[in-house]
Amino acid sequence: MGVPGALTLARAISAEAVDKLRDTYLPWLRAALASADDPLVWRRPAPGANSIGNLLLHLEGNVRQWILHGLAGRGDARDRDSEFSAGEGPGGAELLARLEATVLEACDTLLALDWSEEEWLAERTIQGFRTTGFAAVMHVVEHFAYHTGQIVWIVKAATGRDMGFYGL
Repeated sequence: MGVPGALTLARAISAEAVDKLRDTYLPWLRAALASADDPLVWRRPAPGANSIGNLLLHLEGNVRQWILHGLAGRGDARDRDSEFSAGEGPGGAELLARLEATVLEACDTLLALDWSEEEWLAERTIQGFRTTGFAAVMHVVEHFAYHTGQIVWIVKAATGRDMGFYGL
């Protein structure tokens, strides 16, 4: 992991989160969506299940709320319910582009944080939950991984294609 400057716990947390979000999971989503046509993006695989489109909207809202609002103090205009209730919307390419822009902004934010240990561990409220900066970053990374896996599974189940992640 190439972390500029001295390797501190704060830099390691940020660098690892960026590695997972930007350099691992976004490429996996790109590969999966390259195999998914727009009708598949909005198809729910089962009653009560989320579509790829719902999950992409949800990931963008989560990253924006937890990192950009919760850690960087930017405005919070998230409508979480609409992320799941949408039955149609933009195509996969547009949804992915919006998510990528949000993730890149969040990664830049994380890499710019110059917090002390106390700041990383200070309590804050995000989405109604009491948490710390460290826990918020951990939440976003594990949440992103979980839903990325769901999207990949939907595409694999629908297309039968191997995503070839180990070649990325």
